[in-house]
Amino acid sequence: MNTHKRKKAGRFRGSKTHGYGSMKKNRGAGHRGGVGNAGTGKRADTKKPSIWADTSYFGKHGFNRNNTANVEAINISFIESYLDRFDAKVTKDKVEIDLTKEGFDKLLGTGNPTKKYVIKVEYVSTRAKEKIESAGGEIVQPNIKSEVKSQKSEEKISPDSRLKTPDSDGEATPKETK
Repeated sequence: MNTHKRKKAGRFRGSKTHGYGSMKKNRGAGHRGGVGNAGTGKRADTKKPSIWADTSYFGKHGFNRNNTANVEAINISFIESYLDRFDAKVTKDKVEIDLTKEGFDKLLGTGNPTKKYVIKVEYVSTRAKEKIESAGGEIVQPNIKSEVKSQKSEEKISPDSRLKTPDSDGEATPKETK
């Protein structure tokens, strides 16, 4: 009867595979040969082409914000140079364009208008509005209601008004701090 049996690891020293045959047979990962994307290195010709095809496999790709809307914008200069492409009503003194039907959401101010335009668009930059109105045209914004300020917003106290007191002349002077 043996009282001290040698460990198998000791007896298999020098045998490379310790009695498990091929190198990949004792990994515990079965036939797939590894865990996850193991084996996608230099010699993995079976997996390499599928990884090349996936353009989002390498690198970081940030966050995807679901609440952003893509705004299609157009400049005044584009309208000027490609007016014939638009479904525009041209009269002898004005040109009417509905940019919302053309697929644009916002009018930007690059370029100078040479005609009087009546442009229907949801959003417009301040420079574009100034340029169109200075040329004698107008901007129609269908979803924007006329801005009416409530009386409460006009009566709000500004941060500077707390520091100033009315003088005898009616002008505000800074309060003296103790």
